Amino acid sequence: MSAAIDSSFDVPAQAGKRVDLHLHSTCSDGRLKPAAVMEAAGEVGLGVAALTDHDTLAGIDEAARAAEDLGLEFVPGIELSTYDGNVSTHILGYFIDVTDQNFAEHLTEAREARARRAREMVDKLNALGLGLTIDQVIAQASVEGLIARPHVARALLEGGWVKSYREAFDCFIAAGRPAYVPTQRLEPAAGIAMIQAAGGVAVLAHPAIAHDEEAIRGLAEAGLDGLETLHPDHDRSTVQRLRRLAGELSLLETGGSDWHGPHNGGHGPLASQPVPYDWYLRLRAAAGVGTGREGEGKKGGGEESGDGEG
Repeated sequence: MSAAIDSSFDVPAQAGKRVDLHLHSTCSDGRLKPAAVMEAAGEVGLGVAALTDHDTLAGIDEAARAAEDLGLEFVPGIELSTYDGNVSTHILGYFIDVTDQNFAEHLTEAREARARRAREMVDKLNALGLGLTIDQVIAQASVEGLIARPHVARALLEGGWVKSYREAFDCFIAAGRPAYVPTQRLEPAAGIAMIQAAGGVAVLAHPAIAHDEEAIRGLAEAGLDGLETLHPDHDRSTVQRLRRLAGELSLLETGGSDWHGPHNGGHGPLASQPVPYDWYLRLRAAAGVGTGREGEGKKGGGEESGDGEG
């Protein structure tokens, strides 16, 4: 018999401007350029949108300009790849100072590591008898974007080696499959500290995918600021559990669709999560945005909390 849903920590009702705090562009593994992502956000009626590309801030300026022209409130963000052993842990960083030199140096190293990783995956695929080239993979990425596994998957699909995007992962490039290559290793605690040192707020992305309660508590002890409690991979009971835990640990709550563009399987529809506008305001306050104290006072109070495939 399943446990009853505790409505006090239920999926929140939509209130205020519509908010989506998890969007991707061609600067990582999305299908639209940063400005086009903001245009799509405006078309569906969003009032607040964040760009959170994997391991890059390259699209932030373009997205910010487009959002301003469209009258959207914009949140500069990133989805930082970290690893706890073999467990992939994605940390969303919001309101990071894009001019922070130490953070920029890490991203440059990550970009170079991803390029090396793509070549290693191509070598492994060809050892299996496929005829994929690195140029076919690069053709799937934008000029300014980094290379990620989705670009390999799309190249495999376009070349006819697989029948679907999902099959590329399941048969070849997911963790444990024959052409998988791990990416650059950064521990979660180091990623959290790096985001915060750059003035940002660190939030665990889609926590239910690979993290149990013990792991989340450990990240909170390491300084985590918030949980992405609303995500397409979270059903109602998962949202309830995560919201209760966020309240107990005095963590901020965020949410987003993890949208990668139209016709991109495996992610949620744009604006699909009922993220309260008040959550966005708390996120801004935690980052000190508009107060002259950016980067101070990250944690939210308990009374207020109520595989990405890069």
